[in-house]
Amino acid sequence: MRPRRTLKPLLGGCLLALAASGLTGCSGGGAGGTDTLTWFINPDGGGSSPTGGGQAQLAAECSQASGGAYTIRVELLPNEASDQRQQLIRRLAAHDSGVDIMSLDPVVVPEFAEAGYLVDVPEQYTADFTQDRVQGSLDASQWDGRLVAAPFWSNTQLLWYRKSVAAAAGLDMTQPVTFDRLIEAAQATGTDIAVQAKRYEGYTVFVNALVAGAGGSIVQNEGASAEDTQLGLDSPQGQRAAEIIRELASSGAVGPALSSMNETTSLNMFQDEATSGFMLNWMYVYAAMKENNLSFLDDIGWTTYPRVDADKEAAPPFGGIELGVNTASRNKDESWQAISCITSAEHQKAYMIGTGNAASRSSVFDDPQIQEQFPMADVFRESLNNAVQRPRTAYYGDLSTAIQRTWSPPEQVDPATTPAESTELIMKVLRGEALL
Repeated sequence: MRPRRTLKPLLGGCLLALAASGLTGCSGGGAGGTDTLTWFINPDGGGSSPTGGGQAQLAAECSQASGGAYTIRVELLPNEASDQRQQLIRRLAAHDSGVDIMSLDPVVVPEFAEAGYLVDVPEQYTADFTQDRVQGSLDASQWDGRLVAAPFWSNTQLLWYRKSVAAAAGLDMTQPVTFDRLIEAAQATGTDIAVQAKRYEGYTVFVNALVAGAGGSIVQNEGASAEDTQLGLDSPQGQRAAEIIRELASSGAVGPALSSMNETTSLNMFQDEATSGFMLNWMYVYAAMKENNLSFLDDIGWTTYPRVDADKEAAPPFGGIELGVNTASRNKDESWQAISCITSAEHQKAYMIGTGNAASRSSVFDDPQIQEQFPMADVFRESLNNAVQRPRTAYYGDLSTAIQRTWSPPEQVDPATTPAESTELIMKVLRGEALL
């Protein structure tokens, strides 16, 4: 096993770190511990509500079900994944025992595990957390051959489309479709393709899906040290990814502001009846379109992520949340008990219905209520089982930021130069020769 990488706190000392983050308390309770567990949750439908939506409800239900063994208190993390990471790092680096359970974006799992901040899942919970799980969630919960988190909820992107547009373009959506064919269809019908290409994390998701869909990988030796990291961007697969982005940017089918497109603006574009054609986006958009009383909801179809090339399988991106336990927690046993309750099949179903965030348990997708509320459940599960992780490295933050910088704006991406330029910048940053 490799020696664990230690992350330096952004501010020295627990009190300074917490003061800077606007939080209070460096302890989970008295010297003898406490039956109160603190679960740091990401916003999941509660909006600005301090209760945080669905996860807070699960916390209350599992607290009651424990029969007094523990009580779960929730702390709401910021909206953005990068801000969530920063706030947690401050506490973890300060060995704050006031953090017990954490809702983790999949990309921080390797980083936190490598630094020794995550407790390995105890053996008695391994079967519970690995059986009946979609493959994407299983992959995201492991690092260095160890199960370091529990799958909670899962996410992936589908290709959403107007049935009438696809028919007019002669597309058979029961068969795999390529990006090239989508571009041709949008051009022929005068409609748009909504994707995410703003300079933010969602753009890295898109670039990674294209590289993987071309048969490559951005990081070729997961787990390597920073200076030994081998990248696969400056390759035929990376060049093919850049080619797709250039084709989209110059196609006239992505609207006038590709470089400002995120998930929300993509959804807004797709909801414009005059130009709506195709969209790459996460599962939440279906509930959003229903809530918005979209006039052409019956004309909306869905299928798996587009292929880069017809002879290669698609590489749909994986997202979601894993649950980890802080090594500084004084309540590790109770935390794992709570996580087992939180991720039960019953609670996975309730959470999916309540928030629209998909279960990590495969069997939940077969439930009649789930099938009724989410008619794309089977396609979504298929995509989750084939989903590709973003680069799994302890240095993901630097890598993602460098990709966003060198592949932006998308209108200037050049297959001949962009993959090489991004490789050079990433390696300089990892070697300490450049700053982002």
